[in-house]
Amino acid sequence: MRAPTLPGRPAKSTTPQPTGGTAAVAQLPVLTAGAMPAEAVLSALAVTATGLSAEQSRSRLRAVGPNAIRSHRARLLPVLLRQLRSPLLLLLAVTAAASFFLGQRTDAVIIGLILTTSVGLGLFNEFRAERAAEAMHDRIQHRATVIRDGTARTVPVADVVPGDLVEIHLGQLVPADLRLLATTAMQCDESVLTGESLPVDKTAGQVPAGTTLAELSGCALMGTVVSAGQGRGVVVSTGGSTVFGRIALDLGKRQPDTAFQIGLRQFSLLLVSVAAVLTIGIFAVNVGLHRPILNALLFSLAIAVGISPQLLPAVVSTSLAAGSRQLARRKVLVKRLVCIEDLGDIEVLFTDKTGTLTEGRIEFMRALGPDGTASDETMLLGMVCVDATVHDGVVVDGNPLDTALWQAPTAPRAAASRYSTLAVLPFDHKRRLVTVLAEDDRGNRLIITKGAPETVLACCTDLPDAAKAILDNEFHAGHRVVAIATRAADGQDELGRSDEHELRLNGFLVFLDPPKSSAREALTRLAGLGVAVKVITGDNPEVAAHVCAELGLPPGNALTGPDIDRLDDRRLSECLSTTTIFARVDPEQKARIVRAQRSSGVDVAFLGDGVNDALALHAADVGISVDSATDVAKDAADVVLLEKDLQVLADGVVAGRRIFANTMKYVLMGTSSNFGNMFSAAGASVFLPFLPMLPSQILLNNLLYDASQLAIPTDTVDPEQLARPARWDIALIRRFMLVFGPISSLFDFATFAIMLWVFHAGETLFHSGWFVESLATQTLVLFVIRTRRTPFFRSHPSVPLLVAALAAVLTGAILPATPLARSLGFTPLPGGFFVALALLVVVYLALAEVGKHFFFRTPKPVAPQRTRIPGHRIHRRAAHFSTG
Repeated sequence: MRAPTLPGRPAKSTTPQPTGGTAAVAQLPVLTAGAMPAEAVLSALAVTATGLSAEQSRSRLRAVGPNAIRSHRARLLPVLLRQLRSPLLLLLAVTAAASFFLGQRTDAVIIGLILTTSVGLGLFNEFRAERAAEAMHDRIQHRATVIRDGTARTVPVADVVPGDLVEIHLGQLVPADLRLLATTAMQCDESVLTGESLPVDKTAGQVPAGTTLAELSGCALMGTVVSAGQGRGVVVSTGGSTVFGRIALDLGKRQPDTAFQIGLRQFSLLLVSVAAVLTIGIFAVNVGLHRPILNALLFSLAIAVGISPQLLPAVVSTSLAAGSRQLARRKVLVKRLVCIEDLGDIEVLFTDKTGTLTEGRIEFMRALGPDGTASDETMLLGMVCVDATVHDGVVVDGNPLDTALWQAPTAPRAAASRYSTLAVLPFDHKRRLVTVLAEDDRGNRLIITKGAPETVLACCTDLPDAAKAILDNEFHAGHRVVAIATRAADGQDELGRSDEHELRLNGFLVFLDPPKSSAREALTRLAGLGVAVKVITGDNPEVAAHVCAELGLPPGNALTGPDIDRLDDRRLSECLSTTTIFARVDPEQKARIVRAQRSSGVDVAFLGDGVNDALALHAADVGISVDSATDVAKDAADVVLLEKDLQVLADGVVAGRRIFANTMKYVLMGTSSNFGNMFSAAGASVFLPFLPMLPSQILLNNLLYDASQLAIPTDTVDPEQLARPARWDIALIRRFMLVFGPISSLFDFATFAIMLWVFHAGETLFHSGWFVESLATQTLVLFVIRTRRTPFFRSHPSVPLLVAALAAVLTGAILPATPLARSLGFTPLPGGFFVALALLVVVYLALAEVGKHFFFRTPKPVAPQRTRIPGHRIHRRAAHFSTG
């Protein structure tokens, strides 16, 4: 038998719908609606008990807009504006335009072309990444159950409108602000709004006027989670008019920057501040040396642009988009690109046991009487006691244990069909029992209770001495056990929880769910990635410990649901470090465990696929579900695995860390050779009688260098860089700049000496020689910086990166010998220069390698915790309410 539906749920009706003008139907503030009688709210929203009609819902959607807070649609213009928002870039463009009208047209056109190409590269890559994010959003639609035209149906959350009647169940997000009309033991977790971790009881009653938000028991608020029971309500506000929507919009309309993106911005500001100092200093010196002001300004600005990490957003976006495609091929679907970063930060994974550590193919083994002998009666009673529909001998929408029992070759299906079910107390995770009132074909009535052995035994009297020993033996063998107890109920028509007492133990059903063969390797791999795996299960702790031992996962200590209830939050947090197994826990306890682990400052993931996992999925830093999971679990998750396999999850962790590592390569490049070259240009301008490089040449150098760096997302990453989560560390970057910037400048000045004293270079030859040398050194040093191992011998770059870097260097080397040389201000270089260049590059890379080993000789510990942006939980929850 199915669980009973909510009281008052309407049947399909042909009652005429209200036809009042949609424009006249205003959204109601939830505080106002809570203080009104339910009938008055329905009247104000022009809706009846059969819900809106399809035409009304479409009309209201046009009038009030989608029920959304965020937009995930990729738009070209905002991406373009982000490329142009650099004040240095705009100032350089204005100055180049001025030089065009003052006669320096060739230089101005070249600068304009280079700037356009640079902006175009960033625009193309960032817009492509946004299109990838849009495609991911379109693949996963969050849905809500509404009653329209008297019939329950699911619709996209964005299509929910004021006046819709909405049904909400355990684990679901409330899709809008609701005035509740009916509830069944309903509670909501409102911590995302109030910060209060305890669930709030919900009823359909009216509250006094002036009631505060925290005491609004007659309403359910958008973005909160149903933590118990179920309910039905009418939508009074949607989107930005809801309490949650107003808070989220105050934090920003678009998805906020992640902690990593904030770190990138800090890095950019660091370089821009350095560039500002250099720009002002260079301009002042050149003006003091009586050089043309326009040339001095162009040169100063070109230096600033050269230091600024123009393509950094494109590199990050390209990395994330490429990562999402790689994960999709590996059967991992991320709902938002930033979830990839979150996957890489995971340090603790809570997972269920069934289907993850075990095969998930539950097989019925045997039925035992209370004395341990085989018992056909126990099996028969277990088949009768189900809270699902049985049709033609097949369990429909039943749990895996009931399905395995009915599918067993020895199942007495014909005998079970002679029983009819008169009443059901459905299973819930508090009682861990299901009870039925059944009647056989002779009119005998019987109460049958089935569930967790410990709970069933507590309901029984006159337990046989052998019962506990039988259970211990089965649990020790790793078997799942369900207990059956009965009591005669002749003349009884109803069933209540008071009937789950004074029962007689009938026996045990024993099931087998063998450990998954691939899980051992996956657990070893996750341990190597620094991810601690902990098991949260509804099963017996001994069974979970047996499975963990077989898979090589140290079981550690175990806590059960009753143990957790006896601990306050502080004591629970203290126990987590030594506990691996959490058994016999209910949904609220799962979420509490996750929150306690998060309070220790580590990033926590939760993997679950049932309705009872939804609260924990919402509570985790990264909620992970599987494609075969319930809709509630998939809706709550940030990441969906197309295959329930820890190996697939490990792939996601690796992808997140690879993206961080590759992005850091670009960052460290920008703080070493690139910064060093621009610093050298600034210094050389002081003692040279001419500019060390023309503004257009600086920009061309920067363009070729940046273009080669766009291949960084394809690069391989050394295993030791994937072995632990990484945190953004601006102090490390600053130290790296102070060590490697001077090394780069040292060889630039060596080049200056060679060009002036060996080749007696004039202005054009000097420009050509330093252009080629600076491009070669700042590009090729990537192969040293990209790894902490010995490059090429113990760590190999990806082929695309190798090709891109060599192509950039080769292009720079041949440009002075091409027909474009004169327009660009170059002249062919003598053969001896390339011999000197090869020696300089070899010595420079060798010195950089020595400096790298010195710099990284002591591994830096991972920061104890990630700094979360204000409103992080609000932002994450708001992602469920987005539209194109």
